[in-house]
Amino acid sequence: MLIIKELQINEQIRDREVRLVSDTGEQLGIVPLKEALQMAREKELDLVKVAPEAKPPVCKFLDYGKYKYEISKKEKESKKKQKIITVKEIRLRPRIEENDLMTKSKMASKFLEKGDKVKVVVRFRGRELGHKEIGFEVINNFIAKLSDFGKPEARPKFEGNSLVVMLEPVEK
Repeated sequence: MLIIKELQINEQIRDREVRLVSDTGEQLGIVPLKEALQMAREKELDLVKVAPEAKPPVCKFLDYGKYKYEISKKEKESKKKQKIITVKEIRLRPRIEENDLMTKSKMASKFLEKGDKVKVVVRFRGRELGHKEIGFEVINNFIAKLSDFGKPEARPKFEGNSLVVMLEPVEK
């Protein structure tokens, strides 16, 4: 469902005077509301308040149904062009074995090839926190294995008892 900001049209407008713009975009000046409504009826168009914050508010002659349709069409078009980036998380341990590291790096490379970002987390427990350098070695080794697929957004940093780095896909 598309959300269109509802504009005031015709009798919904409660201002005494409005700055009027014709359907061709021509400035018609400041006009009393009754006169503007009469002109809209003569042209068989709606009077739409397009800039309610302005003093006096700006109103334009439009076919309101057609206008709403055009807006919804533009919104659909812009949604098609958006790429949704998801963040996948890979968890490692400071004492991870080489085979496990290879398996995790293959998984991460698939995520990066799809265009997803990868959050790499090295979790420390208990006394492992005394050997943070091992965690940095593991994470740097992991980043080196993925250098063809992704690059780190920033340097690895500690968040609580975890060492974290975000990898973004490399454009090819």
